[in-house]
Amino acid sequence: MLRNGLRQSSGRTAVFVISMVLTLLVSAFLLLGLVVLRGNDHAMSLVVLVTGLLALGWAVLPLFFPSGDETLDPTRLVMLPLRPGPLVTALLVASLVGIGPLFTLCVVLGSAFALSHGVVALIVSVVAVPLALLVCLALARTVAAANIRLLTSRKGRDLAVLSGLLIAVGIQFVNFGVQRLSDAGGLAALDPAASVVRWIPPASAVGAVDSASDGAYGTALAQLALSALALVLLLRTWRHSLTKLMTAPDGSTLAAAAEPTRKPSSSSGLLHGMLPEGRTGTVMRRSFLYIWRDPKTKGAWVSSLAIGLIVPIFNALQGTGSIYFACFAAGMLGIMMYNQFGQDTSAFWMVALTISSTRDAYDELRARALAMLVITVPYMALVSVITAAVLGRWHDLPEVLGLSFALLGAMLATGALSSARFPYSIPQDSAYKNVAPGQGGLAWLSIIGGMVMAALLCAPVIVLTILLNASAGPGTGTQWLLLPVGTMYGALIAWAGVRIAAPQTARRLPEILAAVSKA
Repeated sequence: MLRNGLRQSSGRTAVFVISMVLTLLVSAFLLLGLVVLRGNDHAMSLVVLVTGLLALGWAVLPLFFPSGDETLDPTRLVMLPLRPGPLVTALLVASLVGIGPLFTLCVVLGSAFALSHGVVALIVSVVAVPLALLVCLALARTVAAANIRLLTSRKGRDLAVLSGLLIAVGIQFVNFGVQRLSDAGGLAALDPAASVVRWIPPASAVGAVDSASDGAYGTALAQLALSALALVLLLRTWRHSLTKLMTAPDGSTLAAAAEPTRKPSSSSGLLHGMLPEGRTGTVMRRSFLYIWRDPKTKGAWVSSLAIGLIVPIFNALQGTGSIYFACFAAGMLGIMMYNQFGQDTSAFWMVALTISSTRDAYDELRARALAMLVITVPYMALVSVITAAVLGRWHDLPEVLGLSFALLGAMLATGALSSARFPYSIPQDSAYKNVAPGQGGLAWLSIIGGMVMAALLCAPVIVLTILLNASAGPGTGTQWLLLPVGTMYGALIAWAGVRIAAPQTARRLPEILAAVSKA
């Protein structure tokens, strides 16, 4: 199945090869680091926790990357005459092939090498390494089989687009944890947690190597037994899920057909009543529906909202942040204005039919910008307030808000122009491709060029901020001028950008439709 998948396109083969090379390099560095760790008094604490985190990753990743492995969905084999027992064995062996198992093997092997001292510990390592690897693989398969109906549904695709958020949050937590370890005196701070995790499979298999090195052979045997028992229980649970999948009919479509037609919810009616009349309200409602229902749009918004909050708050908590990092939220959300017509894909023709003049194009772009402002303005204010509270810099809050509003207005302006001049298509059949083949350079030009222009447009407000801080000093009260000045400047720039982009949009409707329909 892996070979046939690579035959589909040369691009997929190239991505696989590059991923394999990068994984080998990272695995080699990790293996080298674990080898160097051998003999350290607190090596057990680190490697046990790393193994536990690795197992957690194997349990969670199938929920966010359901298409990463063709064999994760056993319903593909439902028409074949296969019994659950042999199928479990075959799928478990097949799961050993891939980039993930290779990385896991290197980490577990390096962990065992860092802890093994003596012949008995070496013998235990021979059993512990494959046992820990099999527990990780069986855990992933069990979780995937138990949730396969969810993973292959629309909700599963919505869950998959949140993988970027998971990675971003995880990286920030790892960074925060590393800095805390440095402040707490090194690896010794991990000992309390490791004393508990070393009894949780599959980390208990690695902990058995350390116990055998210390001469606690009974403890080592008990830890190996725990991992073996966990493997048996996972295989039994996996087999039960396979039996149910292979024999029970999927009644989801029947249940959906039996349900009466849904009436519009009260919340939808309330939202519709709060929006303005005419084209503006209709376009704003459509934008909100895209954010709520379209997996790509929802994933982009959730990731931008989360990262826009994580970066300033985590830097503030680490003591290395600045109140001006709150402007990062404006930059992350302002990017959402770029390529406004790309989210319509080929259905943009229905929008194009309603635009017959520059005024119609202006109303369309203005409504899309207003829909963004409904979300971004209160969110940016919230991020700025939280950052100021963490840092204790309340006197700088007005100027940060003014700068954020000015930056947002500049990005709305350049986003409107970019949507008209450099539209590109967003593939809907792939959860991880956001640009159609051949349009990558166009997307980068649109985003990077627009961000540079937005920074240049914000130059007057930035210069004013520097002059006020240099002449009067921070905390003198003159920074309050930046809040109304930045807000009015951002509103003016956004209005000017939409006005300039409107005639270009009206003239280039056929070109925009061709560009956003390539996927």
